[in-house]
Amino acid sequence: MDMEFIYKRHSVRKFTEEEIPEQTIKELVKAATYAPSGKNQQNWHFVVVSNKEKIAEIARIVERKNVELSKSLRDEAKIKGFTGMVGYQTVFKGAPVLILVYAGKYDTIADMLLADGVMPPEEVAQYAKPNPGVQNIAAALENLLLAAADKGYGTCWMTGPTYADKEISEYIGFKKEGYYLAAMTPLGVPASDKLSSPPRKPVEEVVTFIK
Repeated sequence: MDMEFIYKRHSVRKFTEEEIPEQTIKELVKAATYAPSGKNQQNWHFVVVSNKEKIAEIARIVERKNVELSKSLRDEAKIKGFTGMVGYQTVFKGAPVLILVYAGKYDTIADMLLADGVMPPEEVAQYAKPNPGVQNIAAALENLLLAAADKGYGTCWMTGPTYADKEISEYIGFKKEGYYLAAMTPLGVPASDKLSSPPRKPVEEVVTFIK
C-alpha cells in the first residue's frame, strides 16, 4: 500500500520567497473542504494572507499578546516557558502565505444539556470532551497540509498564536458571526530539501486490538 503522500508532510519553518499561485491555494483549500465534518456542518472558513507586511504585523501582534498574557502569570517557570515559545509561534513571518483557519459554532449534546440547566456544569464537561467542532477543523487542515506536501510545498500546523485571535482578526478585518481563530499554517516552498520529522511512537504502543 503506497502511503508516500502521508510521509511527505513535515513541519516546515523556513521558506523561500517564491510566490504561490492563487489557483494553487484554491486547490489546497478545496482539498481541505473534502474532509469529513460532524453533521456535515463544514464549520470552517479559510483566510489567506499573502501580503508580507501584513504577515509580519500579525507576527508582531502575537509577540505583543505574548508579553501581555505573560504579565498575568505568577510562576516564574511558567512565565519563562510561555514567553520562550513565542519564537516558535511566529515562524510564519518568513512565509509568502499565511492561512488562518476559523471555526464556526457547532452545537453538541453538552451545549444542549448546559443550556437546559438539567445537569451541573462539571458533569456536562465530560460530554464536551470530544469537541467535534474543533475536530472538523483539524481534519480539514490536515487535508490541506497533506495536499500541500504532495505538491512540494511546506506547511506547519500551528495553534499557539490563536491566543491573539481577537487582535489578529481585528487587524485583518475578518469577522464572521460565531467564528474564532482555531489554527493556522504558513505555506511556501521549503528553504531546504533536507526535511525530517521527530520519531513517532511505535504502533504497538499506541494501538489496542480488541477481538
